Amino acid sequence: MRILHVVTLHTPTHAFGGPTRVALSQVRALRERGERAVLAALGDAFGPGPLPREVEGVPVRLFRARHVLPRFEVSGITSPALLSRATRWAASADIVHVHLMRDLITLPFALAALRAGTPLVLQTHGMVDPTDKPVARLVDALGVRRVLRRADAVLYLTERERRETAAVVAPAPIGRQYRLVNGVPGQAAPRRTAGPPTVLYLARVQAGKRPEDFVSAMPTVLARHPDARFVLAGPDTGALAATLAHAERLGVRHALDAVGPVDGRERVMARLRAADVFVLPSEQDAFSVSVLEAMSVGTPVVVRATTGLAADVERAGAGRVVTDAERIGPAVLDLLEPAANERASAAAFGLVRERFTIDRVLDSLQEVYTDVLTRTGRARGPAR
Repeated sequence: MRILHVVTLHTPTHAFGGPTRVALSQVRALRERGERAVLAALGDAFGPGPLPREVEGVPVRLFRARHVLPRFEVSGITSPALLSRATRWAASADIVHVHLMRDLITLPFALAALRAGTPLVLQTHGMVDPTDKPVARLVDALGVRRVLRRADAVLYLTERERRETAAVVAPAPIGRQYRLVNGVPGQAAPRRTAGPPTVLYLARVQAGKRPEDFVSAMPTVLARHPDARFVLAGPDTGALAATLAHAERLGVRHALDAVGPVDGRERVMARLRAADVFVLPSEQDAFSVSVLEAMSVGTPVVVRATTGLAADVERAGAGRVVTDAERIGPAVLDLLEPAANERASAAAFGLVRERFTIDRVLDSLQEVYTDVLTRTGRARGPAR
């Protein structure tokens, strides 16, 4: 089966974060199951010369991003060369799977799939919700509502996302909705750490991820563990300078290692395996891949109660769930106690193995594809 995945952006440092990582993971797993899956996206921040045709073993069709509306950041980039191929590529696919946001790439591709009559699957990653912003409302009127109504499947991560995505088209009905969680490769065994405690933040360094709250927890932890190291890892997307300045003000800059982007999945996993506790202070992550990856190697996590994985973490005992920044430090201290760390590590490892491996997610995704093909009268044939 020929499956075209479309996501907005790929950069060498994964600056766009979760949606691209999810799309790459899904395409890789589909190809391992014999499907002809490929990913189309914009490429940005690459050097001169041809853009890569493969990312982490996944075949990609990348086109250089043109920043036509810089004030809108990711939503304002496009590529006429990529868009000129949208209808033809959509028509040649058996399914078009669009990782949708309000932008100048994924929305045009979704509309192209509708024009071509190709079954359309949308995955919104918590990025399409009701808004009062005039430009976003205009984009909704020009196309977002149409593709959400006419999609053959709309995938959601959490019940909150299901309600909010449906509200964008209300009172009209949305396309059939299915829950699909994020998944990560299962690991053979949980990590074992030694030496001084290491506390890790690994995500985009942007205000919405609350890296300053990570730094704010440092004095509490260092008071009991003066040899602890705090690692701030990930591409800077606007908040690094403020975060480092905050560490200086608190007098903890000496204990903070700002290592920048971590390139390649093997290096990411090595960082996660070396950590005693993983902290992501973000208040709005729908279903963080970084948190899943940390738990997959048995690293306990600290997350906010307002994020999509909080209930699973709390129920399994895979870490600590906090309601505000002041509770992050005590939560880390709790998880640095050897017995508590061992229990949470085993729970985190077991939680991912039981519910959130990419194999389990692909089982569900292929069921969605089969249902879509059956309902649209396109019987699923053998892989081609």
